[in-house]
Amino acid sequence: MAISRAVEPLIVGSVIGDVMDYFTPSIKMTVVYANNKLVSNGHEFFPSAVSSKPRVEIHGGDLRSFFTLVMTDPDVPGPSDPFLREHLHWIVTDIPGTTDATFGREVVSYEIPRPNIGIHRFVFVLFRQDRRQCLVANPLPPSSSSSSARDYFSTRDFATLNGLRLPVAAVYFNAQRETAARRR
Repeated sequence: MAISRAVEPLIVGSVIGDVMDYFTPSIKMTVVYANNKLVSNGHEFFPSAVSSKPRVEIHGGDLRSFFTLVMTDPDVPGPSDPFLREHLHWIVTDIPGTTDATFGREVVSYEIPRPNIGIHRFVFVLFRQDRRQCLVANPLPPSSSSSSARDYFSTRDFATLNGLRLPVAAVYFNAQRETAARRR
């Protein structure tokens, strides 16, 4: 089996395996934070640089296609013992195939990455929906605003429960705790 160049960094970074199964990318997705900071696989960002939700653009969709975006951290509380895997950071559904995620329905609000121990991977996974309004409910418990309610999330289970099949695009960045010295 030939490995796609787009998928290779996801395999090397263990994103394929830890978060999702092997897939063949069929859509181009770009994730850009403030000050035009483009997310590319394995690139490191300071948490302060990713404190506001990014612009997520989908290229290659059409007027009849809709997408779901999931952002997780599979390295909680730390990469050497990620027993809370995965921590959910963001879910946007019903994203029209010709726009960006700001036009979708935010099901779970964006949570700022706050890694405490080691280098964490923050993964964006894009799924094509079979129809509009794909998701039936918020995957978090009702009236849950605590960060711990986002632990033990499974991108695979979420996709299965919502009929999303394999991803069509994915990208991840790394981040670690930002000390005062590193911010200078």
